Amino acid sequence: MLGLFDSGLGGLTVLQRLRERLPQQDIIFFADQLHVPYGDRTPGELVELLRANVEFLDARAVDAIVMACNTSCATAAREGWPVTKAPILDLIESAAIAVESAGYQRIGVVATAATTATRAYTQKITSRISRAHVFEVAAPALVPLVEAGKLVGEEPRAAVAAVCAQLPPDLDAVLLACTHYPLLDAHFAAALGEGVARIDPAIVHAERAAAIAAHEGFAPGTGSITCITSGDPERFRLAVTNVLGKLPEITFER
Repeated sequence: MLGLFDSGLGGLTVLQRLRERLPQQDIIFFADQLHVPYGDRTPGELVELLRANVEFLDARAVDAIVMACNTSCATAAREGWPVTKAPILDLIESAAIAVESAGYQRIGVVATAATTATRAYTQKITSRISRAHVFEVAAPALVPLVEAGKLVGEEPRAAVAAVCAQLPPDLDAVLLACTHYPLLDAHFAAALGEGVARIDPAIVHAERAAAIAAHEGFAPGTGSITCITSGDPERFRLAVTNVLGKLPEITFER
Protein backbone atom coordinates (compact mmCIF):
# COMPACT_ATOMS: atom_id res chain seq x y z
CA MET A 1 0.00 0.00 0.00
CA LEU A 2 1.22 3.48 -0.87
CA GLY A 3 0.63 6.49 1.36
CA LEU A 4 0.23 10.10 0.23
CA PHE A 5 -0.49 13.33 2.04
CA ASP A 6 -1.01 16.95 1.09
CA SER A 7 -2.40 20.06 2.70
CA GLY A 8 -5.56 19.57 0.64
CA LEU A 9 -6.91 18.62 -2.76
CA GLY A 10 -3.64 19.02 -4.66
CA GLY A 11 -2.53 15.53 -3.68
CA LEU A 12 -5.26 14.16 -5.91
CA THR A 13 -3.14 15.10 -8.94
CA VAL A 14 -0.40 12.79 -7.67
CA LEU A 15 -2.95 10.11 -6.84
CA GLN A 16 -4.22 10.21 -10.43
CA ARG A 17 -0.73 9.64 -11.84
CA LEU A 18 -0.06 6.82 -9.39
CA ARG A 19 -3.30 5.12 -10.38
CA GLU A 20 -2.25 5.29 -14.05
CA ARG A 21 1.08 3.57 -13.35
CA LEU A 22 0.09 1.27 -10.49
CA PRO A 23 -3.58 0.36 -10.92
CA GLN A 24 -3.38 -2.64 -8.56
CA GLN A 25 -1.66 -0.88 -5.67
CA ASP A 26 -3.83 0.15 -2.73
CA ILE A 27 -3.50 3.84 -1.89
CA ILE A 28 -4.29 5.86 1.21
CA PHE A 29 -4.49 9.63 0.77
CA PHE A 30 -4.63 12.08 3.67
CA ALA A 31 -5.63 15.68 3.03
CA ASP A 32 -4.79 17.94 5.98
CA GLN A 33 -7.46 20.48 5.11
CA LEU A 34 -7.70 21.61 8.72
CA HIS A 35 -4.37 23.40 8.19
CA VAL A 36 -4.56 24.38 4.51
CA PRO A 37 -2.85 26.39 3.05
CA TYR A 38 0.59 25.28 4.19
CA GLY A 39 2.28 28.01 2.16
CA ASP A 40 1.36 30.69 4.70
CA ARG A 41 2.62 28.81 7.76
CA THR A 42 5.82 29.32 9.74
CA PRO A 43 8.83 27.01 9.36
CA GLY A 44 8.20 25.63 12.84
CA GLU A 45 4.58 24.84 12.06
CA LEU A 46 5.56 23.15 8.82
CA VAL A 47 8.07 20.91 10.59
CA GLU A 48 5.39 19.78 13.03
CA LEU A 49 2.86 19.16 10.25
CA LEU A 50 5.40 17.18 8.25
CA ARG A 51 6.23 15.01 11.25
CA ALA A 52 2.58 14.44 12.16
CA ASN A 53 1.55 13.51 8.62
CA VAL A 54 4.45 11.12 8.13
CA GLU A 55 3.69 9.47 11.47
CA PHE A 56 0.02 9.12 10.44
CA LEU A 57 0.94 7.21 7.28
CA ASP A 58 3.67 5.19 9.01
CA ALA A 59 1.06 4.03 11.54
CA ARG A 60 -0.99 2.69 8.60
CA ALA A 61 1.94 0.42 7.69
CA VAL A 62 2.31 1.80 4.18
CA ASP A 63 5.08 0.33 2.01
CA ALA A 64 6.22 3.78 0.86
CA ILE A 65 5.28 7.42 1.37
CA VAL A 66 4.92 9.08 -2.01
CA MET A 67 5.07 12.77 -1.18
CA ALA A 68 2.22 14.82 -2.61
CA CYS A 69 3.04 18.12 -0.90
CA ASN A 70 5.80 20.32 -2.32
CA THR A 71 5.82 22.62 0.70
CA SER A 72 6.51 19.67 3.01
CA CYS A 73 9.30 18.49 0.71
CA ALA A 74 10.82 21.98 0.75
CA THR A 75 10.60 21.97 4.55
CA ALA A 76 12.41 18.63 4.68
CA ALA A 77 15.09 19.95 2.30
CA ARG A 78 15.90 22.60 4.88
CA GLU A 79 15.15 20.82 8.17
CA GLY A 80 15.65 17.13 7.33
CA TRP A 81 13.21 14.26 6.93
CA PRO A 82 11.58 12.59 9.94
CA VAL A 83 12.68 9.04 10.67
CA THR A 84 10.19 6.59 9.16
CA LYS A 85 9.72 2.87 8.71
CA ALA A 86 8.65 3.41 5.10
CA PRO A 87 10.87 4.95 2.41
CA ILE A 88 9.93 8.49 1.36
CA LEU A 89 9.82 9.55 -2.28
CA ASP A 90 10.71 13.24 -2.59
CA LEU A 91 8.57 15.22 -5.04
CA ILE A 92 11.17 17.95 -5.60
CA GLU A 93 13.72 15.30 -6.60
CA SER A 94 11.19 14.00 -9.15
CA ALA A 95 10.76 17.52 -10.53
CA ALA A 96 14.52 17.95 -10.92
CA ILE A 97 14.75 14.62 -12.74
CA ALA A 98 11.98 15.74 -15.11
CA VAL A 99 13.84 18.96 -15.91
CA GLU A 100 17.15 17.17 -16.41
CA SER A 101 15.60 14.53 -18.67
CA ALA A 102 14.03 17.19 -20.89
CA GLY A 103 17.26 19.20 -21.12
CA TYR A 104 15.73 22.51 -20.10
CA GLN A 105 18.09 25.35 -19.11
CA ARG A 106 15.80 28.24 -18.19
CA ILE A 107 13.13 27.11 -15.79
CA GLY A 108 10.39 28.98 -13.99
CA VAL A 109 9.08 27.58 -10.72
CA VAL A 110 5.63 28.54 -9.49
CA ALA A 111 5.15 27.45 -5.88
CA THR A 112 3.81 28.43 -2.48
CA ALA A 113 5.51 31.20 -0.52
CA ALA A 114 6.88 28.69 1.98
CA THR A 115 8.42 26.62 -0.81
CA THR A 116 10.07 29.53 -2.60
CA ALA A 117 11.47 30.81 0.72
CA THR A 118 13.60 27.66 1.04
CA ARG A 119 14.99 27.89 -2.52
CA ALA A 120 14.79 24.10 -2.48
CA TYR A 121 13.84 23.91 -6.17
CA THR A 122 16.75 26.07 -7.27
CA GLN A 123 19.20 24.04 -5.20
CA LYS A 124 17.90 20.67 -6.38
CA ILE A 125 17.77 21.61 -10.07
CA THR A 126 21.18 23.31 -10.18
CA SER A 127 22.73 20.34 -8.38
CA ARG A 128 21.74 18.27 -11.43
CA ILE A 129 22.11 20.94 -14.14
CA SER A 130 25.00 23.27 -13.34
CA ARG A 131 24.15 25.75 -16.09
CA ALA A 132 20.46 25.95 -15.30
CA HIS A 133 18.83 29.29 -14.54
CA VAL A 134 15.91 28.95 -12.16
CA PHE A 135 13.34 31.66 -11.43
CA GLU A 136 11.05 30.99 -8.47
CA VAL A 137 7.76 32.86 -8.04
CA ALA A 138 5.36 32.53 -5.11
CA ALA A 139 1.66 32.15 -5.88
CA PRO A 140 -0.21 32.37 -2.55
CA ALA A 141 -3.61 33.03 -4.16
CA LEU A 142 -3.85 29.76 -6.08
CA VAL A 143 -4.25 27.08 -3.40
CA PRO A 144 -7.27 28.81 -1.78
CA LEU A 145 -8.92 29.01 -5.21
CA VAL A 146 -8.49 25.28 -5.79
CA GLU A 147 -9.69 24.41 -2.30
CA ALA A 148 -12.80 26.54 -2.92
CA GLY A 149 -13.48 24.66 -6.15
CA LYS A 150 -12.80 27.69 -8.35
CA LEU A 151 -11.08 25.91 -11.22
CA VAL A 152 -12.73 27.68 -14.15
CA GLY A 153 -13.80 31.22 -14.87
CA GLU A 154 -12.33 34.68 -14.71
CA GLU A 155 -11.07 34.61 -11.11
CA PRO A 156 -8.62 31.70 -11.48
CA ARG A 157 -7.70 32.83 -15.01
CA ALA A 158 -6.72 36.27 -13.76
CA ALA A 159 -4.88 34.89 -10.73
CA VAL A 160 -2.75 32.55 -12.85
CA ALA A 161 -2.09 35.27 -15.43
CA ALA A 162 -0.87 37.60 -12.67
CA VAL A 163 1.57 34.96 -11.43
CA CYS A 164 2.89 34.15 -14.91
CA ALA A 165 3.42 37.85 -15.61
CA GLN A 166 6.11 37.82 -12.91
CA LEU A 167 8.18 35.23 -14.80
CA PRO A 168 10.80 36.08 -17.45
CA PRO A 169 9.42 35.87 -20.99
CA ASP A 170 12.16 33.62 -22.43
CA LEU A 171 11.74 30.43 -20.38
CA ASP A 172 12.04 26.87 -21.67
CA ALA A 173 9.59 25.50 -19.13
CA VAL A 174 7.59 26.26 -16.01
CA LEU A 175 7.34 23.79 -13.15
CA LEU A 176 3.94 23.59 -11.48
CA ALA A 177 5.62 23.20 -8.11
CA CYS A 178 2.52 22.78 -5.99
CA THR A 179 0.29 19.76 -6.53
CA HIS A 180 -2.78 22.01 -6.56
CA TYR A 181 -1.58 23.85 -9.67
CA PRO A 182 -2.12 21.13 -12.31
CA LEU A 183 -5.83 21.54 -11.59
CA LEU A 184 -5.40 25.04 -13.07
CA ASP A 185 -3.30 23.84 -16.01
CA ALA A 186 -5.63 25.25 -18.68
CA HIS A 187 -5.07 28.73 -17.26
CA PHE A 188 -1.29 28.23 -17.18
CA ALA A 189 -1.39 27.08 -20.80
CA ALA A 190 -3.28 30.21 -21.82
CA ALA A 191 -0.99 32.55 -19.86
CA LEU A 192 2.33 30.99 -20.91
CA GLY A 193 1.55 30.23 -24.56
CA GLU A 194 2.70 27.33 -26.73
CA GLY A 195 6.41 28.16 -26.55
CA VAL A 196 6.80 27.35 -22.86
CA ALA A 197 6.52 23.77 -21.63
CA ARG A 198 4.60 23.07 -18.45
CA ILE A 199 5.97 20.38 -16.13
CA ASP A 200 3.82 18.43 -13.71
CA PRO A 201 6.36 16.65 -11.45
CA ALA A 202 3.74 14.02 -10.57
CA ILE A 203 4.35 12.26 -13.90
CA VAL A 204 7.99 11.40 -13.14
CA HIS A 205 7.04 10.94 -9.47
CA ALA A 206 4.64 8.14 -10.40
CA GLU A 207 7.27 6.55 -12.64
CA ARG A 208 9.72 6.53 -9.73
CA ALA A 209 7.07 5.06 -7.42
CA ALA A 210 6.41 2.28 -9.93
CA ALA A 211 10.15 1.55 -10.12
CA ILE A 212 10.43 1.33 -6.34
CA ALA A 213 7.36 -0.92 -6.12
CA ALA A 214 8.89 -3.27 -8.69
CA HIS A 215 12.36 -3.23 -7.12
CA GLU A 216 11.09 -3.80 -3.58
CA GLY A 217 8.45 -6.29 -4.66
CA PHE A 218 5.48 -4.53 -3.13
CA ALA A 219 2.56 -6.95 -3.17
CA PRO A 220 -0.29 -5.85 -5.43
CA GLY A 221 -3.56 -5.10 -3.71
CA THR A 222 -7.09 -4.64 -4.96
CA GLY A 223 -6.59 -1.13 -6.34
CA SER A 224 -8.49 0.44 -3.45
CA ILE A 225 -8.23 4.16 -2.68
CA THR A 226 -8.90 5.36 0.86
CA CYS A 227 -9.36 9.13 1.25
CA ILE A 228 -9.21 10.87 4.61
CA THR A 229 -9.39 14.55 5.54
CA SER A 230 -8.77 16.47 8.74
CA GLY A 231 -11.33 19.01 7.50
CA ASP A 232 -15.00 18.85 6.54
CA PRO A 233 -15.67 15.27 5.35
CA GLU A 234 -18.71 16.07 3.21
CA ARG A 235 -17.04 18.93 1.38
CA PHE A 236 -14.04 16.69 0.88
CA ARG A 237 -16.15 13.89 -0.56
CA LEU A 238 -17.76 16.25 -3.05
CA ALA A 239 -14.41 17.77 -4.05
CA VAL A 240 -12.76 14.37 -4.57
CA THR A 241 -15.69 13.23 -6.71
CA ASN A 242 -15.46 16.45 -8.72
CA VAL A 243 -11.77 15.82 -9.48
CA LEU A 244 -11.66 12.02 -9.81
CA GLY A 245 -15.25 11.16 -10.66
CA LYS A 246 -17.39 8.53 -8.94
CA LEU A 247 -14.90 5.69 -8.80
CA PRO A 248 -16.18 2.53 -7.09
CA GLU A 249 -12.76 1.78 -5.59
CA ILE A 250 -12.76 5.00 -3.50
CA THR A 251 -13.82 4.86 0.14
CA PHE A 252 -13.85 7.71 2.64
CA GLU A 253 -12.88 7.51 6.29
CA ARG A 254 -13.59 10.06 8.96
